[in-house]
Amino acid sequence: MVILGIDPGLAHTGWGIVEERRGEVRCRAYGCIETSAGSGLSVRLRHIYDELSQVVGRYHPQEAAIESIYFGVNVRSAIPTAHARGAALVACSLCGVAVGEYTPMQIKQAVVGTGSADKDQVTYMVRSLLRLDHDPKPDHAADALACAICHANLRRTAAMTDGSFVQERGTGYA
Repeated sequence: MVILGIDPGLAHTGWGIVEERRGEVRCRAYGCIETSAGSGLSVRLRHIYDELSQVVGRYHPQEAAIESIYFGVNVRSAIPTAHARGAALVACSLCGVAVGEYTPMQIKQAVVGTGSADKDQVTYMVRSLLRLDHDPKPDHAADALACAICHANLRRTAAMTDGSFVQERGTGYA
C-alpha cells in the first residue's frame, strides 16, 4: 500500500510518500511545495494542485491522508490553510485517490503516543519509524510523513480488529 501524506498550508504544503508492506512502513519520498506570497491566491492554489498532481502521477498512491485544520487562537491563518487544503483535496480526487482526514492530535497520538507531542518529538518518531538516517526537512514534510504513518497505523488497526478498513477515519473522509 502506497500512501500520500499531506500537511496543507498556503505558503508551504508538505507531502510524504510511504509504503506499507507486511506491517512495516518505509519512506519512498517527501518534499514541500512552496508558493510565493507575492502571487495571487488562484495562482498559489493552482501551483499546489499541479505539484500534488505530479506527486500522485509519479508515486501512484492508493490512498492519501491529510491533516485537518486546527482552529487555534488565530482563525485568520486557518482560512489560507483551508484554501490550500481544498487544492490538495481536488488534486487527490481528480487523480482517483481516496483521502482520510486526521486531526493534529490524532496524528501525534498515532506517531508519538501522545496527542500533546511537540514538533521535535514528531520529527524524531518519524525518523525512527521510517528508519531514516536524517530528520526529514522541512518540518512540513516531516508532518506530512507523520500523517501518512498515522493513516497506515489506523488502517492496519482497523483491518486487524474487524477484517475490513472502514473509510470513515479521523473526522471522516474529506
